[in-house]
Amino acid sequence: MSRSPSESTPLSERERSILRAAVQAFVQTAGPVGSRILAERYDLGISSASIRSTLSALGAAGYLDQPHTSAGRVPTAQGYRTFVDELMAAPLLSTAEKHLLRAELDRMSGDTDGLLRETSKLLGTLSNLLGVVLKPRLATGILERIEAVPVSSSRVIFVLSLRDGLVKTILLELDTDVPRDQLERVVQRLNERIAGLAMEEIRRTFAERVQDLDDETRAGVVRLIVDRQHAFFADPPTERVEVSSTSPLLNQPEFQQPAELRRLIGMLEDERFLVQLLEDETSSAGVARITIGREGDDVEGFSIVTARYRLGGSVGTVGVIGPTRMDYARAVGIVEQAARTLSSSTS
Repeated sequence: MSRSPSESTPLSERERSILRAAVQAFVQTAGPVGSRILAERYDLGISSASIRSTLSALGAAGYLDQPHTSAGRVPTAQGYRTFVDELMAAPLLSTAEKHLLRAELDRMSGDTDGLLRETSKLLGTLSNLLGVVLKPRLATGILERIEAVPVSSSRVIFVLSLRDGLVKTILLELDTDVPRDQLERVVQRLNERIAGLAMEEIRRTFAERVQDLDDETRAGVVRLIVDRQHAFFADPPTERVEVSSTSPLLNQPEFQQPAELRRLIGMLEDERFLVQLLEDETSSAGVARITIGREGDDVEGFSIVTARYRLGGSVGTVGVIGPTRMDYARAVGIVEQAARTLSSSTS
């Protein structure tokens, strides 16, 4: 009797071995897997007929699919999920790859934005997938200081530096000209009131904290900041995601079809969607989370492997995006190592 996907009967050892081999073979070949391929490539200790029978049972149970009657089988989302949860070998990176990650990230220490960009590139290069890095939310960061850089007599760039190395810049149009010395006094008073506080707390309480602050400029700098406090102290709607080159991913067989390529490009152009996809407030830092195909909204055909990293007191996400036919063990090893290395580089 065949099992339905909803039943929880454990797989037999034979079924586990065949499913493991079928997933590994499909990842390597990108083509449907039959009993002959498995018998030739893997030491399964059983006949081709037994392998064929087991493949049929796994198909009936929802772990494998058969695109065409005469073709071999391919893993389903359920088959991949069982593989990564129960059958996958422990992810390992070579010593040389670990050293590469460490050396390249150490080279960018002191430049947080550059560090995160380099991390996304390394993820893509090492995995041959799309490397992605989600910057930490500014709301959780601690403001170190505010600086003001005049660019004209009535336009000022305010630079907000956080303790974890993140920087936010905002251009403010003043109502009238403001002498530099007056602007410096205003900024000094602002730092006295809000430096050392979390950005979210500043956003909620800024007006109250500065309501008695004498604004010595006719331009009303403090008033203008109060009016735009959400823009100053909240997370920007974009510019939180660093993405590697798509070239390695476009070489994958799955993206030779125009429809799949359009879906990929559409996903990458929607940064809000990427942020939602990568945001993770539940997993432990440095431990991979794997989302496969239909398990995520609007990501059918894709898998996402992510891990959280710590940047000072804030948390972000590193990961890779690729077809469901990816080398999950390697992807997990790369992502977890990158998260650990990034966290230690900024600790």
